[in-house]
Amino acid sequence: MTADAAGPVEPPARDGAATPDTAAAPATYAGAGVDIDAGERAVELIKPLVASTSRPEVLGGLGDFGGLFALDTTTYRQPVLVAGTDGVGTKALVAQATGRFDSIGIDLVAMCVDDLVCQGAEPLFFLDYISTGAVDPGQMADLVAGVAEGCRQVGATLLGGEMAEHPGIMKPGEFDLVGFAVGVVERSDMLGPSRVTEGDVLIGLGSPGLRCNGYTLARHVLLERAGRTLDGPAWPGAGTTLADELLRPSVIYTPAVRAAVAATTPAAGAGGSAAGGPEHGSVHAAAHITGGGFAGNVPRSLPEGMRAVIDRSSWEVPAVFGEIRALGDVDDDEMSRVFNLGLGMILMVGEDGADAAIGAMRDRGVDARRVGRVIAGERGVEFVGRPFWADGGGGRAPTT
Repeated sequence: MTADAAGPVEPPARDGAATPDTAAAPATYAGAGVDIDAGERAVELIKPLVASTSRPEVLGGLGDFGGLFALDTTTYRQPVLVAGTDGVGTKALVAQATGRFDSIGIDLVAMCVDDLVCQGAEPLFFLDYISTGAVDPGQMADLVAGVAEGCRQVGATLLGGEMAEHPGIMKPGEFDLVGFAVGVVERSDMLGPSRVTEGDVLIGLGSPGLRCNGYTLARHVLLERAGRTLDGPAWPGAGTTLADELLRPSVIYTPAVRAAVAATTPAAGAGGSAAGGPEHGSVHAAAHITGGGFAGNVPRSLPEGMRAVIDRSSWEVPAVFGEIRALGDVDDDEMSRVFNLGLGMILMVGEDGADAAIGAMRDRGVDARRVGRVIAGERGVEFVGRPFWADGGGGRAPTT
């Protein structure tokens, strides 16, 4: 088709095509499924939550096109920025099913900042991204309230975020929650495999629940196969509902790990430097036990030629994991590859500082205990001691 001097040529109508109804009401964004007014109401509700997390380094305010954070370079000689991102996975489906949204934001912060601290970083700021089928201002405020609480626990500022309304992709009430965290560490104070040595003590940090991992398997077993209800008891005789167990907020380990590092690092004037001197502390590395369980995460904090030997008898596995195993007939090795089984993080610590590190973390309210050793050998994880469950075999986790 071409256009002549009189204007563009109209294409012929298709057979059966509807003729535009000139009398129909004008189309609007709200009518198409995106309610800008609801989004603005949600922003007003979250403004005080964001303000409650502010740090002195924050410039500007909520509503700017980008969050501004002035890094204090006088505190560090060689600052290294550490960034990470994660989400809450299908734990969001449990929150949606129960209408309980006020704690899942804590899980989001935990998943992100507890990755950063594995490299020794102090969290500086956090960004959240919420996509939803339809903005419900109350729901959005509850989600951000949890994020803000997590940020306050670690001293990070909630620097910004995004609420995206996606009708047609998601239904009203459905949402996904994703976070992004940035921290800083002195280059000489970075934790990692290069600092791990043979004989290091493995210190496990207790997790009373699933945190944010393995929920697809947990929901499949508990809700689909076993037909359990979220408002029923978590297991026979339990004092909590299944919803309570599955929505149990993640322990955020970052403050405790940083306390352990501080308690085992030489002070200024004693061979080290308060701003990051040449003397390393006794905390050498950390593994965040998330997706992939023990086998997928512990080896990431080990150098070649070092192996983690974990004693299963050194802690009690929370009952919720035994329930999943029994109802789903899940193999013990599969359980240890999917879930944390009661240890959300494992630290590699020199023997000389192990007791001090444990004491510092317990003072921060974290259940910390010796759970094994680093030995020479093929890099990987090996379980020893009694099985996790009396009728199980346990065994060796796959080598990475």
